[in-house]
Amino acid sequence: MRAYWSLMRGQLRSQTSYRLSFTIDLVSNIWSTVLDVVTVFVLFGVTRELGGLDLREALVVTGLTACAFASGDMLVGNIERIPLYVRTGRFDAVLVRPLRALPQLILLDMPLHKLSRAAFGAAVYVASLAAAGIDWTPGRTVLAVLAPAAGIVFFSAIFVITASVAFWWTESGEFGNAFTYGGRDFTSYPISVYSGWFRNAFAYGLGFAFVSYYPALALLGKADPIGLPGWVGWLAPLVALPVTAVAALVWRQGLRHYTSTGS
Repeated sequence: MRAYWSLMRGQLRSQTSYRLSFTIDLVSNIWSTVLDVVTVFVLFGVTRELGGLDLREALVVTGLTACAFASGDMLVGNIERIPLYVRTGRFDAVLVRPLRALPQLILLDMPLHKLSRAAFGAAVYVASLAAAGIDWTPGRTVLAVLAPAAGIVFFSAIFVITASVAFWWTESGEFGNAFTYGGRDFTSYPISVYSGWFRNAFAYGLGFAFVSYYPALALLGKADPIGLPGWVGWLAPLVALPVTAVAALVWRQGLRHYTSTGS
């Protein structure tokens, strides 16, 4: 742990050595999450209801996604650089160190300037909970804490799974983005606005429905218009467990498959 902490401190010192540049990065990184929230307001400018939810209720879904994705992106999202490491042979240097490869990759390039995005996402989530008029109970209080934590784990696992594809296909960046950033966009809105195979594949097949939509329904005390029972929302955070297991399996298989660049 001391070695990992040293890597973390080194990143902190290097990224904050130019304070003005770091501050500009902090501020500029907020805007992508701001636009996600603004989009919801724009949609409600032309409709009073979206997927059975009003503006305040829909913002709980969006806020939960913003908090979970921005935090997961800050903590693990830099693993998207694996294609570059594999293609250039820099991954060899990671493997020869007496440390686990995955924590090294996470800490070596951790984008601390994305902290502002994670903080803004958390603020949106808290504000949406306060504005939604939720009938608070001990169970809902626990769920309000567990849901974003499970969402962070879920998105982190998705980042690991999609990045690991680079061990077989070094040009897999855009493929991965379809599930990471595409998953963020998908979970920012009630899944009842989608239909057909697309909803079935993303919402249930890949588990994105259980990141923010079903926990939000449980917090709001609303029935699912699609027809799933109410207890689904209370168990939704558990979806992070199988996705994490898949991420661990894919990562280990990728490491076994890696054969270096030969240079």
